[in-house]
Amino acid sequence: MSIKEIGAKIFAKIVKAQINKWANNPVETQQKVFQNLISEAKDTEFGKDHHFREIKTPQDFVKKVPLRDYEALKPYIEKVVAGEENILWKGKPLYLAKTSGTTSGAKYIPITKESMPSHIKGARNAILNYISETGKTKFVNGKMIFLQGSPELEEKNGIKVGRLSGIVAHFVPAYLQSNRLPSWETNCIEDWETKVDKVIEETLPENMSVFSGIPSWLQMYFERIVQKEKKKISQIFPNFDLLIYGGVNYEPYREKFNELIGKKIDSIELFPASEGFFAYQDQQHQKGMLLRLDAGIFYEFIKADEFFEENPTSYTIGEIEKEVNYVMIISTNAGLWRYNLGDTVKFTSIKPYRVIVSGRIKHFTSAFGEHVIASEVEKAMAEASEKHGIQINEFTVAPETNPKEGLPYHEWLIEFSSEEGDFEAFAQSLDKSMQKQNSYYFDLIDGKILRPLVITKIAKQGFQNYMKSIGKLGGQNKLPRLSNDRKIAEAISKYKI
Repeated sequence: MSIKEIGAKIFAKIVKAQINKWANNPVETQQKVFQNLISEAKDTEFGKDHHFREIKTPQDFVKKVPLRDYEALKPYIEKVVAGEENILWKGKPLYLAKTSGTTSGAKYIPITKESMPSHIKGARNAILNYISETGKTKFVNGKMIFLQGSPELEEKNGIKVGRLSGIVAHFVPAYLQSNRLPSWETNCIEDWETKVDKVIEETLPENMSVFSGIPSWLQMYFERIVQKEKKKISQIFPNFDLLIYGGVNYEPYREKFNELIGKKIDSIELFPASEGFFAYQDQQHQKGMLLRLDAGIFYEFIKADEFFEENPTSYTIGEIEKEVNYVMIISTNAGLWRYNLGDTVKFTSIKPYRVIVSGRIKHFTSAFGEHVIASEVEKAMAEASEKHGIQINEFTVAPETNPKEGLPYHEWLIEFSSEEGDFEAFAQSLDKSMQKQNSYYFDLIDGKILRPLVITKIAKQGFQNYMKSIGKLGGQNKLPRLSNDRKIAEAISKYKI
């Protein structure tokens, strides 16, 4: 065992003890976070506007601070971007994480001196927790790749601006720098396809042991390297032992990854965002990710089916139920207050608190009142793919409300890995799984209001070409699994077979 492995085991033991301390005291931990947030921000412009000095409890907080998404918080954020101090959090933020906006162009998410360490510790502790659980340390001797955005930063009014993954690149611990790929120069390449080709060039000669990134990015990298070398990834990199991923559900990609890699390997799922690093998988054989309750983030949860009601009930840790679809609301030490992240989650465990990301509150299909969510279509895809041995590269779902003939239906636009397979039986299994999961969808099919789903086959690299056409190939960009209109479906249909 190398010195690095011994050091990793000792460090993992220390960190695991710290994790257990807050995970075993969830309500107290969140209460301390809440009190600290209110105390630290009481003299900011936002704190004064919302009478933070009068807030003693989460119930007071709900009464005085309305729910907000980015657009509603934007007047305050614009002041932060302009360089004003003490607006949402004390002083100025260290960074502004630039993300793709939906209705008003780029979004700027503050990252403060207090919130930055949480982003770093989240990824670090996920790996250390894995070492503590499994005892596996061999991978620390190899090279690790983190597919991410450019680390080159701009500046706005004295605040550095860039993609979150690029900002985080400046904080890679010294003990990992010698193991880390790609090189700084390669990470700075903006064009994604050029960047992937350069990453392949750099990694091929190396002893790669860990790969990390959004599954769609990693799939593109794996496919290109397999095509180039005519071998499985595990044959090219025999010491590849750990896959780290986040951003989207891995299940629809699992079969394809197993084929590309050529062996079963351990994996760690992460739940990171520019707004905070919320959770990571803490057990290899348990469903869900451990919610980070000590990370300067106070959580509220609103039932998704009540979210659009006037004054919906807000639940805190200690009040939630398992397997209920909640919209996650956050307040953070970066100055986001009762902020609707847009993600929906379900708790798979409450001892400790573990979540899965079930979808986006804005990403659903409900043109006929069925309210189908991402976790349902992803589960259906995983079940049907496994049953029929059919692998998919990518997919999205949209309603067809006005077909040229016949009943309306859900259109599944799917890029398959191969043209071989019984796709009619696959479609039937997919539809049956959807009916089993969503009773409203079942009623619509059973009542002859909808006909069973229709599959549209998309050509190889069709989804990549679509993302490229809208300037969102690579980076932190993700394709929505569901839409409630035809905009994305019609654009992707240009690439159908």
